[in-house]
Amino acid sequence: MSGGFLAPFTYPFMLEAMGIGTLVAAVCAMLSCYIVLKGWSLLGDAISHAVLPGVVIASAAGLPLALGAFAAGMACALGAGFIQAHSRVKEDAALGVVFTGMFAAGLVLLAFLTTEAHVTHILFGNILGIEPQDLWQTLAVGTVALAVLAVKGRDLALFCFDAAHAQGIGLNTTALRYLFLALLSAAVVAGVQAVGVILVVALLITPGCIGYLLSDRLSHMTAIAVAAAVGANLLGLLLSFHLDVSPAGSIVLALSLGFGLALVLAPRHGLLAAARSRRAARLRG
Repeated sequence: MSGGFLAPFTYPFMLEAMGIGTLVAAVCAMLSCYIVLKGWSLLGDAISHAVLPGVVIASAAGLPLALGAFAAGMACALGAGFIQAHSRVKEDAALGVVFTGMFAAGLVLLAFLTTEAHVTHILFGNILGIEPQDLWQTLAVGTVALAVLAVKGRDLALFCFDAAHAQGIGLNTTALRYLFLALLSAAVVAGVQAVGVILVVALLITPGCIGYLLSDRLSHMTAIAVAAAVGANLLGLLLSFHLDVSPAGSIVLALSLGFGLALVLAPRHGLLAAARSRRAARLRG
C-alpha cells in the first residue's frame, strides 16, 4: 500500500474512473428516489438486464453501445406495458417474462455474433479501462439525463407521489411515464460501462432506499441518495485498488453497507428507533 490509502489519486486511470463513476452514481441515485417512491424497483432491475441483447447487437454492427442499450431498455419497458394492457398478466409478471427473455437472448446472441464486447465487461463493467468513445458516450448520456431531471424533476416527483393529482392539474402523465422510462434506460446505458448490466440495479435502488430511511422530504432524500452513491463509488474504488478485487463489486458492497447502517441507525425509521418506540410504548402502557 505504498503511498497510503489515498495513493490511487496519483494515477490518471483511477481519477478517470472516479470521475465517470461519480457521474453515473449521481444520475442513478437521483432516479432511484423516484423509483423507490413509485414502487418501480423491479422495473429498474428489468431494464438493467434487458439491455444485454441491445449491447451485443450494437457491438456486432459497429454501432455505439449506448444506442443498442437504450433501444433494448425501452423495448423491455414498452413490451411489458403492452403485455399488461392486452392480457391478464400483471405488470410485475410481465416485466419478469420480458427481461428474463431478453437477457437470455443476449447470452445466446453472444455465441453467434462476432462482437468486440467482452461478456464480463458487459455483465460486470470495466470502469478502470473504459474506452475513450465509451467514456464520451457515458458523459453525454449522463449529462443529458441530469439536465432533464433538473428541468422536469418537480413534475416527475408529483407523478410518483400522486399520478391522479398530477393528471388533475393538467400534467400529461402518459408523457411523464415515458420520459421516466427513457431516463431510466439512459441511466442504465451510462451504468453499463461502469458497473455492468447486473450490478447497475444496485445503483438504481439502494441509494433511494438509504435516502428514504433517513428523510421524509424528497429534496433531502435526493441529496442523501446522491451522497451515499458517490461516497460508495469513491470508497469502493479505493478498496478495489488496495485489495485487488472487483471495482463494481466493491462499489455495490460499500453501498449495501451504507444501507445496513441506515437501516439500523436511521433516527426515525431505523431498527433502533423502532425498538426505542416499542419500549417507550410498553412503559407508558
